[in-house]
Amino acid sequence: MESGRPFSCDTIAPGVKVWLSTGGEGAFGRGRWQLLDAIQKRGSLQLAAEELGISYRKAWGDLRKTEHILGVSLLERHRGGRGGGECSLTEEGRRWWKEYARFEREVESYVAVSFARWVKRMTR
Repeated sequence: MESGRPFSCDTIAPGVKVWLSTGGEGAFGRGRWQLLDAIQKRGSLQLAAEELGISYRKAWGDLRKTEHILGVSLLERHRGGRGGGECSLTEEGRRWWKEYARFEREVESYVAVSFARWVKRMTR
């Protein structure tokens, strides 16, 4: 449908979702990264789940699934007493947390360059 105005790229921006999968099954993406990030900050899976607005059960299930698919342990779990348990990222968990963030930034950078080329072609 024509609006009578010329096309403008000023109000359009690319949106990209990046995730890693194996055999068609999602293994790691932004959501799992956010969960690791919240655990890194809060030191607790329960507090991380609360921060992200998801249930502890979902957070725990998502991480177990990811660990199973990847074949790595992402968390060190410490059962708690009165104050509750704690958890922290394993060395491998910190590696996934750090490197996925880097990978996502690189993809976004490539998309920005490609988008700039697209805008140039569209505004000729």
